[in-house]
Amino acid sequence: MKSDDGFIRLIKCFVLSGALMLVQPVSAEQLDQQLLLTQSCVGCHMPNDQGQLSRISAMRKTPEGWDMTIVRMGIWHGMNFDTAVRRQLVKYLADTQGLAPEETADYRGLLERRPNMPTDYADEDIGVICARCHSYGRIALQRRDEDEWRKLSHTHLGQWPTIEYQATSRDRNWWEIARDQMPVKLAALYPLKTDAWTEWQSRKPADPAGEWRLSGEQPGAGRYTGHLKIKALGNDQFETEYQLTYADGKQLTGQGKAILYTGYEWRGAAKLGEESIRSVYALSSDGQRLSGRWFLKEADEIGGDLTAVRVKEGESAIVAVEPPFIRAGEKTTVTIYGYGLAGDVALGEGVKALNVSDRSPDQLSVEVEIAQDAQPGLTPISVGEATADALLKVYQKIDAVRVEPAFAIARIGGGTLEPVKAQLRAVGYLNGPDGQAGTEDDIRLGSLAADWAVDNFDETAAAMKDAQYAGQIADTGLFTPSPGGPNPKRQFSANNVGNLKVTATVKDGDRSLAGDGQLIVTVQRWNNPPLQ
Repeated sequence: MKSDDGFIRLIKCFVLSGALMLVQPVSAEQLDQQLLLTQSCVGCHMPNDQGQLSRISAMRKTPEGWDMTIVRMGIWHGMNFDTAVRRQLVKYLADTQGLAPEETADYRGLLERRPNMPTDYADEDIGVICARCHSYGRIALQRRDEDEWRKLSHTHLGQWPTIEYQATSRDRNWWEIARDQMPVKLAALYPLKTDAWTEWQSRKPADPAGEWRLSGEQPGAGRYTGHLKIKALGNDQFETEYQLTYADGKQLTGQGKAILYTGYEWRGAAKLGEESIRSVYALSSDGQRLSGRWFLKEADEIGGDLTAVRVKEGESAIVAVEPPFIRAGEKTTVTIYGYGLAGDVALGEGVKALNVSDRSPDQLSVEVEIAQDAQPGLTPISVGEATADALLKVYQKIDAVRVEPAFAIARIGGGTLEPVKAQLRAVGYLNGPDGQAGTEDDIRLGSLAADWAVDNFDETAAAMKDAQYAGQIADTGLFTPSPGGPNPKRQFSANNVGNLKVTATVKDGDRSLAGDGQLIVTVQRWNNPPLQ
């Protein structure tokens, strides 16, 4: 009897698969999302007795993860959906089979497309076996049971059969490890069923509609503050209006739209000034905070950090101070940004408020005097009932300058691809209470104006004259690679690639401090999925 049932199910699968190939994918407007998923996928993914579709029901992913899966179905199996259907499928799957906020917290940088992010492996073996072709975060941002992780190992071997013979594979019994050991480890680290997801599903989603006070920094352009207005359009879709003011006075405005997935995953598109941008934010569980990154649509290595707090009537908050660090023994003016700002201004020990000017509920300027013996480190600020303990720092002198990121990658362009630039920052540090540089208690002051230079990183780079050919760095720390090669002026007619030392030199009173970083200028990357 069981054999007959299996045979009938097999025939049903072939029939449905054949029917599926004869019809176009159904329209998103005609069906609700669950029915849309079933009718779109049932030809290959058979439902069980509970109506759960095979393979699909045994995994959870981010919106980007589900979108990549749907695109892959088109590449591998010709199941191409129109844009409206694809969006509906991603929305439904991310909402019903997504990840809880704490399950994405350690890998937000990958979702936000932060360039040159260092990789932390939760398990070194998984890093070696699985994360040599793509990021470790791509693994950590999905959840499966052990059987489904094992099926994924089979999928990899079936699609990329040479994987067994590549580096870090051919020196071990790769298939036995990938088939037997990895699924057990992965299911323990990233299981399908978790308390975090169960608890998150039981929550009532927060509504981000309203007015927000924001602050952030765009590396190379500077720190900024501003406002974000969000209007609900229904079905977790929103209209946005940005207004940003940079520390140098430059202003940007823009409008856009956004979708909220899984109750907290904000994905937006907007026009900011003359640029088209995309945004990836996380909404806090109480709906009072948005944080993440926005970036240029056509160059996601260029973008800015953003933190926004909801404006609540009758309350007040401080969101930023400019500049965020002040020198002991000097008088200077700082501007405090927030909303509902009213009342007396007070600062930490050794910092005295002398005069308040240009006062409004959104910002005020304060002339401050810092004692010569003021203690280096964080100093609190209050304006009436609004307080902030981590927005202003006092320093005696800058102890070190670091180039961030310390190791960066840029890519030459050519053909249909634009070059991938590298945005670098010169960041000031204090040694911290232990008085030693490069230890965990070092205090990060923030970005500093610097003079930038590039040089050959080592003898090999010098022999190839990498610094001459690989590209140029601007006074904002933005490195632009040279055009792609081959370059007949170079030895071996090489591409304009290189291994460069990047130096940032900062003035601190009468002193000059320098920090170095490494920049690899390499060839194009032709495959750029949302999760690399």
